[in-house]
Amino acid sequence: MGLTASKSKVRFFFQETKFSLTNRTELKSFIESMFKKEGKKLESINYIFSTDKAVLEINRQFLSHDFYTDIITFDLSESPSIKAEVYISVDRVKDNAVQMNMPFKQELLRVLFHGVLHLCGYKDKSKFEVGQMRQKEDYYLHKYQAKRST
Repeated sequence: MGLTASKSKVRFFFQETKFSLTNRTELKSFIESMFKKEGKKLESINYIFSTDKAVLEINRQFLSHDFYTDIITFDLSESPSIKAEVYISVDRVKDNAVQMNMPFKQELLRVLFHGVLHLCGYKDKSKFEVGQMRQKEDYYLHKYQAKRST
């Protein structure tokens, strides 16, 4: 009997950018578990890692925002199951990591988890919502890092 890889609902795509994304299988599994923990059903989520230029163009075209951002999340769901595309500017994540004096990998995880939290209904418009979002991001970052160290 041969080994068969389970089809993940989480997929990673790289558009005009290259960097090392390690432990992909474990990360995909953790992201799937976040949806379960938040009481949401995941159909699929595609993360597209790109450049400042590409994400800025998406921000302008689809959201009428003329500024750089680290993440844009599109909920494409047509049923209770979540189906989404998440665009991440690797340039922004790198800059943010330097500004916040933290490793790139940690900031990247925060942004990945941030997209999941948006899809699960968390907002970040008001000061209170930003606080809730940060608390959840920290919770999942610690959970993921604790899992990795066991």
